[in-house]
Order: sequence, then C-alpha cells, then structure tokens
Amino acid sequence: MRDCNVFTLSNGIRVVHQQIVSTAIVHCGLILDIGSRDETLDNQGIAHFWEHMAFKGTKKRNTLDIITSLDAVGGELNAYTDKEKIAFYASARREYFERAVDVLSDIAFRSVFPEKELEKEKGVILEEMAMYHDSPEDSLQDEFEAVIYKNHPMGMNILGREETIRNFRKKDFVSFFRDHLHTRRVVFSCVGNITLEEAERLAHKYIGGFKAAGGNGRRKKFAHYKPAQQELRRMVKQAKCAIGGDAYPIHHDHRIPLYVLTNILGGPGMNSRLNLSLRERHGLVYGVDAHYTAYSDTGMFAIFFGTEPRQLDKCISLVKKELEKFREKPLSKPQLAAAKEQIKGQLAMSEENNLNLMLMMGRSVLLYNRVPKLEEVFDMIDRTTSLKLQEVAHHIFNEKRLSYLTMLPA
Repeated sequence: MRDCNVFTLSNGIRVVHQQIVSTAIVHCGLILDIGSRDETLDNQGIAHFWEHMAFKGTKKRNTLDIITSLDAVGGELNAYTDKEKIAFYASARREYFERAVDVLSDIAFRSVFPEKELEKEKGVILEEMAMYHDSPEDSLQDEFEAVIYKNHPMGMNILGREETIRNFRKKDFVSFFRDHLHTRRVVFSCVGNITLEEAERLAHKYIGGFKAAGGNGRRKKFAHYKPAQQELRRMVKQAKCAIGGDAYPIHHDHRIPLYVLTNILGGPGMNSRLNLSLRERHGLVYGVDAHYTAYSDTGMFAIFFGTEPRQLDKCISLVKKELEKFREKPLSKPQLAAAKEQIKGQLAMSEENNLNLMLMMGRSVLLYNRVPKLEEVFDMIDRTTSLKLQEVAHHIFNEKRLSYLTMLPA
C-alpha cells in the first residue's frame, strides 16, 4: 500500500507519484509551502488573493482559457489556501493528464496578475468575505484561532481585511511571489493510472523548466500561548462555543496520541464521548466536534458546538466533565483497543478517496520528504498506551490552559 515514487527535478521541485490502475481518473496538484501565516498586517489576505489571481491570466492563457481547459472535458480545476499551504489541483480522465499538468504549472508559476482582473476579483473576494460572515460556524473557528494565536500571523483571517483587499496592486503579488516561493518547498503530486515514466516525462517538460527560486521570506514562530476568554455578539439564534488551546506541532512525539484522544473525544464517529454526552444523553446539541490541527511549529486543539443560549453553561460543564475523565482515569484495555481499531478504519477509508490521497502525499513529502505507509501509521497508533494518552490529556486538557470563545445572539 502507498507504493509511492519520489524524485526531484533540477529546479528543486519534488515529485511524488502513485499508480493506481483501477481508476480512469487522474488527480494531480502542486502544493506550495506558502500560506496566510507568511503575511503581515499590511498584506493580510494576499496568499488567498494570489490563489484567486492565478486563474486570471498567465503569459499564454487568459481567464476563459484557464477555466475551460479542463471543464470542457469533464474535469475539474481548483485550489485552496490555508495557514501554511497553497495548493492548485486538478482531476481529469487519464488522457487529459498532460493538459492538467500544463495548466497547473502555468497558473502556479506564470501568473501575470492583470490589473483589470485584479480590480474585478477584489469584488469577488469581498463577497466571499460577506458570505463568510453570514456563516457563524466558519467564523467561529477563525475567531477562535485569533484567540489562541493572538497578535501572531497564525491568528489572522485567511481572507484578509477589507482595507488590505481594496489596496492590493499587481506589484504586491509580484513581490510576495518573489519573496516566498522557494522551489525546494514545492511538491507536485499525482495519483492515477499513470506510469512512473509518463509522470517523469511530463513533470520534466512542464514543471522542471521553471527557473529555480529561493524565496527568503521567514516565518515568525509562535511560542507564547496564553489562555483567554472572549465573548462575541452576532446575528445568530444559537449560542456557539469553542473550547481549546495550543497543541503539539507536526513533528512532536505526542502528535499521534493527541490525535487518538481527539478522535475518541469528538471525532466523526457517532460514538464519540462528546456526542454521546451532549446529544444522545442530554439532547442539548445537534452536533459537537473536536479537532486537532498540527502545524510546523505549533498546533491547535479545539471543541466546537452550538446550543440554545440557556443551555450554554450546562454544555460547557459537560464538556469539562468529559475532559476531566481523560485526565483522571486511563482507558481500559478494551476501550483502548476499540479506539485504535476505529481510528485505523477511518484512516483506511480516507485512502479510498484518491483526490485526498494525492493531496496527502504532497503534504507528506513537504513535511517528511517521504510518504509514510499506512502500516507505519497503524504501528504508531498501536504503540500508543493508555498511560501516554493520560499524560497527554493532563497537558492539553488541563483546565488552566484552556481558552473559551462564545458567540451569543445580539
């Protein structure tokens, strides 16, 4: 499983490939180690805006050429920006793989940021921001990140601020691209019924010809978390709540134990501790989730739920009770074994989605210069003990280090 090939082009860009003969669709993408945390207050939102502008014209394609390049043959072209990554990716039938690689390399590396399109896209992003503010679930998470990462780029909203969006000019994108694009921090990933020889040929043809770049933009490390509480008033009917704090970075030894703990507490299974308590036993919420996101030098653990305003205090009390259980009592052998099997099953099923697999492979090569086999991940899960889980719970679930954000009806 995960019989991946990894090789490096002359410009430093790495390529990861996996052939899956049972599918007619190829998924491929360029993942860049650039994200919103590379911004400042003055250019907040530029990474996400760059993602938009990549579709607005290159040296050889206009907007219409780009958006119809794969749509016209039933394929898809898309992108996303997060705290530490920008990804451009495509899905198409295997006979259009070369077209997909050509278009992806063009929009990622050869955008010209036309001023006319820039002005139009400002309106699009401002509408996206308005839509985001109308979605309290999305804004709750971002607002909570601002609480956890106060006064740090990790806490800034990926969409930016209205004043920065309105003020961007072509030169701002050119300088951000120049300062932050490092070809040794770019990975091209592809999954599908494509031979290694074909992947190598097209990668060299369309990606290897891009001039090596060594952007020197430096990330500000996050190191000073302080628990905080904040209350917001919004036009919502439910009370929304986020509880959590900073957590382990991606290379920390406790990452897997915390991932296991978070899954037991509030993972996607309906048997999660929080779902059983808040929804099944007490009928106080429709949904409750726990998340752990690991970044290069930090991480975030968070619990999110919505409830009737009058039930908010009770829900918070029940959440605290579940966290206390993990701190005070180790899991029994049957509980731990069941939790491990559940999370391994979830991971195995996630690999059935070849698009997600392709993106995961690209991120893994950026982080580890390899793609760990699923069996390796299973082994790390199996080596996790109940005492280790309790040790992690004592640290991460310590009530003195938890932050709270509540969003109440205005």
